[in-house]
This record gives sequence, C-alpha cells and structure tokens, in this order.
Amino acid sequence: MSTPGKSILLVDDDQEIRELLDLYLTRAGFQVRTVGDGAGFRQALSEVASDLLILDVMLPDEDGFSLCRWVRQHPRFAQIPIIMLTASSDEADRIIGLELGADDYLGKPFSPRELLARIKALLRRAQFANGGSGSEVLAFEEWRLNTVTHRLFHTDGEEVILSGADFALLKLFLDNPQQILDRDTIGNATRGRDLMPLDRIVDMAVSRLRQRLRDTEKPPRLIRTIRGSGYQLAAQVAVSNDL
Repeated sequence: MSTPGKSILLVDDDQEIRELLDLYLTRAGFQVRTVGDGAGFRQALSEVASDLLILDVMLPDEDGFSLCRWVRQHPRFAQIPIIMLTASSDEADRIIGLELGADDYLGKPFSPRELLARIKALLRRAQFANGGSGSEVLAFEEWRLNTVTHRLFHTDGEEVILSGADFALLKLFLDNPQQILDRDTIGNATRGRDLMPLDRIVDMAVSRLRQRLRDTEKPPRLIRTIRGSGYQLAAQVAVSNDL
C-alpha cells in the first residue's frame, strides 16, 4: 500500500517515544504529528484532519480512553482508525479501549516495526471500505445502512454513528447473511491482520456492534454466536431505495 500523503496523529507523554516514532514513521512515508497531552491532541485533530490516530492510555491531563470516546462521538472523526498503546500486562485496558471503539491495540514495550504493520493493515481496510461507488442502501430487520456514506439508520429515525471497524464488521455480515464467519475471517476483514492466540479483539468488536444494533437479548437475536465456529447474521438482507 502506498503511504505518501497519509497522516498520523500520535499522543504520548513520553518524549523519547514521540521522537522515535516520529522519525520511524516519517521515514516510512507518513506525515506525522505528535503531541504530549489530551488538550494538545484535541486541538491538533480539530485543526488538521488525520488518517490514523495513535493514543497512549496514560496521559498527564486525561487518559486515552476519554480521547477515544470523544473521537467516536464526533461524526467528523468517527471513522478514523485508532490504535491504542496499553500496558502490555493489563488486559482490562485493552478491553476498555475496544469497547470504546479503538480499532487495535499494542502493548508497551512494542516494536516500531509491529506498529507500522498494524498501521498499514488498518489503512488498507479503510481504503477498501471507502472504495465503493454509487449509492447502495442495505436493508436488514429494522435497519438501513448506506454503504457509501457509512450512515446507519433505524426505522424510528435514530442514526447510529459507526467507527471504521464497526462499519467493516457490519458490512462483512451483510455481505454474508446466514453464513457462519469464523474469528480469523472476521479479524482479517475488520483489522487487516491475523489474530494472535487468546486475542479477544473480534469478540469485543461483535459485542460492540450488537450494542449499536440494539441486539442485547440473551441470547442475541440478530448476531448469533455459533459455539466453536464463529458468528452468524440471522437476518435477510436486501438492497433498498429508501434510507
């Protein structure tokens, strides 16, 4: 994938990490901006658009979780891929980040090469998701998804803001209704990478999407868990002219 012109905004309170990643990612062809706290991040993102965000969890003024939540609540920023940097031993941080809409996570200490691979994978996914043409609306149950604008509407008029990962996962299910999708298939389609052993990122992504679709019954009605196999969208999907 070609990286020139792709911009990255990194927030981390460790100056050495900021300088290292600025140099490494710039050499890889990215336009990089770095800030040291949440206030600087909010200002920088509001001033200039970014193609990908890297958020450290621990910051001096606020944590990366609140920044992730803020990004996902704004339609202007909601689809920007987010990678969170977490304490390598703290699974709770990773789960919280995924629940708030982070696309991927990397534990500290980490290899810059691994971070670069994650960045490229997420940008490939974003490129494919935005590569459609025309205006196709997919209807399923009481929902309508515009696959060009990524806007999701309920028949009661509510619009649900989708992150890039939310959209990629929902589109995967809508393209394969009634089919059982295993975790590796979902991981490759939504994260652009193979899953690691004990990686819970797919399970958390499905849980988050269920919340978006009000699919909170026990057991879920719309996105079913097929024990030992994966997940299945239990709905009919049709192309609609009405959003």
